[in-house]
Amino acid sequence: MRSAMASYGDISPLSWQMLAAHCRVVGVPKAAVLYASDAVPTSFAFVATGLLRVYVTDADGREYNKNFFAEGSFPGAMTALLTGTASRFTIEALEPSQVVLIDFKRYRELLWSQDDLKIFHIHYLESNWLLAKDAREVEIVQSDAATRYRLFVQDYPDLHKRLPQYHIAAHLGITPTQLSRVRKNFKLST
Repeated sequence: MRSAMASYGDISPLSWQMLAAHCRVVGVPKAAVLYASDAVPTSFAFVATGLLRVYVTDADGREYNKNFFAEGSFPGAMTALLTGTASRFTIEALEPSQVVLIDFKRYRELLWSQDDLKIFHIHYLESNWLLAKDAREVEIVQSDAATRYRLFVQDYPDLHKRLPQYHIAAHLGITPTQLSRVRKNFKLST
């Protein structure tokens, strides 16, 4: 986790020590829910090993995969954490995973006192939430299914091999049958 954080900005030994005091490592079995929808979260996580998905279920019971979090990433129901309200999303382990739970309230307190953590936080949010979110929103609205799949494979060259196809389809906003056709044509053209 320290190495992943340092890729966004230097973290001093003191800041790291202060942050580590508010973290704990937990194992999350495959198919277990780390954060449930309709619950008010108190932490976010760092994925040390494994793979998680963030999804929402519509009124008809269909699931939409908002995002996937592999090693080195920080999943969490950030809107719910910031507002102190119940999350609309569920975060579930797709593989047996080991994560570091980070107490959100204590982390926020540290942000006010530790400039290096502020810099990390700003750079992480800019890269992973603002820039990635903007690109994804444009991609979903303006791209056809084949282009969305090609971009997914390009952006996540290893992830598409680890995910069941129905999860990729739910992330791209298409049916598994559509994805099967897209993948067939994709393989023919590569």
